[in-house]
Amino acid sequence: MNLGTTVFSRPAVVGGGLMGAGIAARLALAGARPVVHDSAPDAQARVRAHCQAIVEELQAAGCLDPAQAADALGRVQVAHPLEALADASLVIEAIPESLGAKQALYTRLEAIVGPGTVIASSTSGLLPTTLAEPLTHPERFLIAHFWNPPHLMPLVEVVPAPATRRDLLDAVMSGLEHHGCAPVLLHQAVPGFIGNRIQFAVLREALHLLREHVADANTIDRVVRETLGRRYHRIGPLEGADAGGLDTFLAIATHLMPTLAKDEDVLALLQTRVQQGQLGRKSGQGLVTWDTQRQDRFRQARRDMLNDLSAP
Repeated sequence: MNLGTTVFSRPAVVGGGLMGAGIAARLALAGARPVVHDSAPDAQARVRAHCQAIVEELQAAGCLDPAQAADALGRVQVAHPLEALADASLVIEAIPESLGAKQALYTRLEAIVGPGTVIASSTSGLLPTTLAEPLTHPERFLIAHFWNPPHLMPLVEVVPAPATRRDLLDAVMSGLEHHGCAPVLLHQAVPGFIGNRIQFAVLREALHLLREHVADANTIDRVVRETLGRRYHRIGPLEGADAGGLDTFLAIATHLMPTLAKDEDVLALLQTRVQQGQLGRKSGQGLVTWDTQRQDRFRQARRDMLNDLSAP
C-alpha cells in the first residue's frame, strides 16, 4: 500500500453542507469510506439527502447503476462527536469561510487525531499560512480546494503551506487522483488560487458590461457560453494565445487591456440585488430571472456536464 492510499484509508470530512457532503460522496463513489462530522441535530438526514440527490443525478445520467448507487451511499457514515474522527488518516475541513472558526477547529482536531493525520482545508481562498497559524504541527496541513459541485467538477487545487511535508503533499495528490479527482499543485499561494481569480476577473468584466448597458445579462452570458465556454472546455487561455499568435494577442491587448474594468464599483450591482432579496436561483431572481425555461436549461447543462464525465 503506497502512502497515497494510506492517507485516504480512513478519510473524514468536517462539515455536512453541500460541499462537505459532495466531497464525501465523490470519495465514496471511488470506493472510500468517508466519515462526515456535523454536530447539527439534522446532520444525519441532511447529509444522507445530499448524497442521495447526487447518486440519483448520476443514475439519471447513466453514470451509475442502482447497485453502484446503493454501495456508494452505504459507504458514507455520519458522526456527531468530533472525537469520532480520532482514527482518521485524513480530515478535510469543509465548514463556512470563517478564519476564526477554521482555526478553532484545527486546534480541536490536533488534540483528537493521531500525529500522522493529514489536515486539509477546502477553503476557496484563505491562505494556508494564515490558516495554519494555530497548528502545533503545520507540516501536515495543506489546502485541497474542491470545486462545487464536487461530483461534477473533478479538479482540486492543492496548495501547500510553507511547512507542509513533501511526502504528505505527494501522497494527497496521488490519493486524490486514485479517487477520481484531477488534482493540480500550485507553486505558491495567492488569494482565490487559480480558478476563482480567473472566474472573478471574468465576472468583474461581465458586471462592468452590464452596468454600462453594453448588453443585457442574457446576451453577455450567451456570448461567454458560445465563445469562451466552447473554447475553454478544451483549450486554456494561455494555450489559446499561443495558438492565435502572441504577436496578434499583444497587438490586441495593448489597446484593449487599458479599457478593461479594474475597480470594485461593479459590486454595487450585486449589493443592490442582495439588499432587495434578489439572490439568484435560490430566490427566483438575481441578475437574470429564474423562470421555468431557465431552470430547465440549467438542469440540462448539469446533465451535459455529467455526460462529459461519463464519455469514454
